[in-house]
Amino acid sequence: MIQKETLRQVIAQQKNTITIEKTVTRTILADILNSFKDNRIIILTGVRRSGKSTLLKQVMQKKDDYCYVNFEDERFIDFRAQDFELLNEVLMEAYGIPKIYFFDEIQNIEKFETFVRRLQDNGKKIIITGSNASLLSKELGTRLTGRYKAFEVYPFSFSEYLDSKEIKIEKNTAYVLEKKIRIIKNFEYFVNEGGMPEYLKNKDDDYIRTIYENILYRDIIARYAIKKQKILKELVNLLATNLSSQFTYNSLKKSLGLSNAITVKEYISYLQNSYLFFELLRFDFSAKRQLNTARKIYIVDSAFHKITGLNFSENKGRILENIVFIELKRAKKETYYFVGKNECDFIVKDGTKIRESIQVCHLLDEKNKEREVNGLLEAMDKFKLNKGLLLTYEQADEINIKNKKITIMPVWKWIINQKT
Repeated sequence: MIQKETLRQVIAQQKNTITIEKTVTRTILADILNSFKDNRIIILTGVRRSGKSTLLKQVMQKKDDYCYVNFEDERFIDFRAQDFELLNEVLMEAYGIPKIYFFDEIQNIEKFETFVRRLQDNGKKIIITGSNASLLSKELGTRLTGRYKAFEVYPFSFSEYLDSKEIKIEKNTAYVLEKKIRIIKNFEYFVNEGGMPEYLKNKDDDYIRTIYENILYRDIIARYAIKKQKILKELVNLLATNLSSQFTYNSLKKSLGLSNAITVKEYISYLQNSYLFFELLRFDFSAKRQLNTARKIYIVDSAFHKITGLNFSENKGRILENIVFIELKRAKKETYYFVGKNECDFIVKDGTKIRESIQVCHLLDEKNKEREVNGLLEAMDKFKLNKGLLLTYEQADEINIKNKKITIMPVWKWIINQKT
């Protein structure tokens, strides 16, 4: 049990941290503010240090009559579910009678959902953050079904990266030579550095390593009581060095010297729940076959390449494909990869139909042009699409073939077009 005086000290100190310096306005902010129109709980989930807490404070700056608690403070180590009422008293002392409750990393407290539900029943608006998808969905899914709206928070997109450098994106930006050159140069930095907000300020590789270790040890090893820690680390290195490549649980099982694939499947689910890695399924009209085919793997941000051993110069195409995948995730698009005689990196499903086909390569040349174009054309034929997209590092062109149009476009231009 925690002492009331300790709570008073914590809440008073945290209240003084709410005012923040000028920060990048996240693209997702408008959607979050729009969700205040009803009384559903708002949940912000995402990888550690992706900007959830700052985003929470950006929301606060637009609101009144709120209170704030960050449960990652080590002084909450003795806090239990029965202490929530005491906490509520302290919050009223510090803030008056709040209408909105902002809870940062509340999943650290067992049975938090009971208190949250009671607040909601009393007409309060609640917005919470968490770094673990499984825990939030499990707890809230059982007790708060239909009572919440979840938002996934990713590291900066390239558009947000440009905002952080105070480079304005306008409709004609891609066509003004001086602006175009500046954007291309910054895209090179983005590909290498990624979009972790704090890392972009300090460029300290040890900072990224600390985040990585916190994910591994706190979000996975401690939470799931992992005994085979060496196997988990070897799996992470395997996945990171094989980004965008097809794999099966059995193939990874053999590489890791395990006796069964269940351990591999479980560990990858933990990595996904912590938002470090994401699986991509192969498209199949049969859901059963789809689950049994090889998958692809992607990492949440380029910054983690620095500590997982992925060499940039040898893997430019994979890293570029990884960036495109995360953009599709950010846009909440239902995405798969397609394999026929050839392979297409991404197809996008909307409702019951495939609406987009996207191929990604760093440099389109005579060696790979036939393979890349054929993979895209096969997907376009399969799903009756007249247009396809081939994304590259910097090339731009158009191919008309078999009454179909393939637009070749730089990834950076494709990303900023989403914003303008």
